[in-house]
Amino acid sequence: MAQTEQGHGHEWTSSTDKMTHNGTDGSNGPDTQVNGTGAPGESPADKYGFTGGAQKYSSDTVEEIPIEVLRQREVKWLEMLNSWDKWMAKKHKKVKDRCQKGIPPSLRGRAWLYLTGAKFKKEQNKGKFQELDDQPGDLKWVDIIERDLHRQFPFHEMFAARGGHGQQDLFRVLKNYTLHRPEEGYCQAQAPIAAVLLMHMPAEDAFWVLVQICEKYLPGYYSTGLEAIQLDGEILNALLHRVSPAAHRHLKKHKLEPILYMTEWFMCAFSRTLPWASVLRVWDMFLCEGVKILFRVGLVLLKCTLGSQEKLKNCQGLYETMELLRAIQPQYMQEGFLVREILELSVSEKDIEKEHLAQLRRWKETHGDLHCTSPPRMHGAKAVMAADPPSRQDLKQSPTILVESPLERIPGQETTEGSKENIQSKTEKQKEAEHTYLSPSDPSPANQPKHQGSNESLSSAEHDTYL
Repeated sequence: MAQTEQGHGHEWTSSTDKMTHNGTDGSNGPDTQVNGTGAPGESPADKYGFTGGAQKYSSDTVEEIPIEVLRQREVKWLEMLNSWDKWMAKKHKKVKDRCQKGIPPSLRGRAWLYLTGAKFKKEQNKGKFQELDDQPGDLKWVDIIERDLHRQFPFHEMFAARGGHGQQDLFRVLKNYTLHRPEEGYCQAQAPIAAVLLMHMPAEDAFWVLVQICEKYLPGYYSTGLEAIQLDGEILNALLHRVSPAAHRHLKKHKLEPILYMTEWFMCAFSRTLPWASVLRVWDMFLCEGVKILFRVGLVLLKCTLGSQEKLKNCQGLYETMELLRAIQPQYMQEGFLVREILELSVSEKDIEKEHLAQLRRWKETHGDLHCTSPPRMHGAKAVMAADPPSRQDLKQSPTILVESPLERIPGQETTEGSKENIQSKTEKQKEAEHTYLSPSDPSPANQPKHQGSNESLSSAEHDTYL
């Protein structure tokens, strides 16, 4: 195991790596197991931007959507985003249903920005990101962040090149967060979260979504001591007793504490565990409905892997159980299967909060008061918006690239049947220009033009072509 740098943070060991507030100085991070080892190959990138590794596109793990259906969903999402506050207030169930079906790839970044309340947060803090960007940062965190950059999805073409625009933007987001929350600093588990966001949006947007995830969705997860994740591990264990008694008995028999297998799952929001298509579907639901989605995913994986005597017959000890949880069978992580299981599992916010209070009482009896007090957890987009209602101005969309129709009407020309058709065609093209978005057949940020250096990275304004 890699040697740990000196620092103030609490250290813990997962099945594949250490995620600490201290960092590690080894070059073989957890992604060498998730994404493979060595330098990325020369194979072409898949539609998600991966050139190799376990998360490279495979038709076995993905549910293909007909392009006509995808286009219809894009139109519906554009309509929702145009009146986001009204939809969230009056038709939240429809928003949730559409997140469960999967957000169209061309609009996923913008939808995440709205779901998390990061759009409002960014508008209320104009200039803040640039202000943080101009500061050098604490050398202690800067050094650790720089050592972690190459470990984040090394087989994704955005992050493959050392010092490339992807790694530079990742550094900016993480460094700026340590300046935004100096009392919290940096935790290694934040790096894959930020990297996933950067695959879908520019650095400034990714920063504010990261802030919302850390402060609203998963408060306390990345603080010194990792007490919040330990509490959630006990909540997961208690819920497992109800969902899959066989799996719960097995883990208890071998004294396998939740912190040993679920920490990376939850802290990285399964971004380093699941096939990429499943990661995106889980994130769509997680950012809409909150942490209960992470609990459901964890419960599904545990139930499917350890939930019967047949599955446990070759799993006679702690080591074998850990190995099984480190290499979960692909069929349990396949997009269609996993999403169906998540939606069928009856675990609500009330169940989680009820168990949270019970575990908090037990914690105080055994450990005393929590050292790090975090704000209450927000269970999804509706709760985030209710706690901090945005104004219409803050939700206003402002596309920065407008495309003129080539069918310009000649001045003085009388309206004929032919010219009426031209006007109609022009109107349709203008509407299309207003709704400019990436082609669903080529949704990956990896297929956009590459920019060298952070100074040439996409700004929020330049990236708003899909509005």
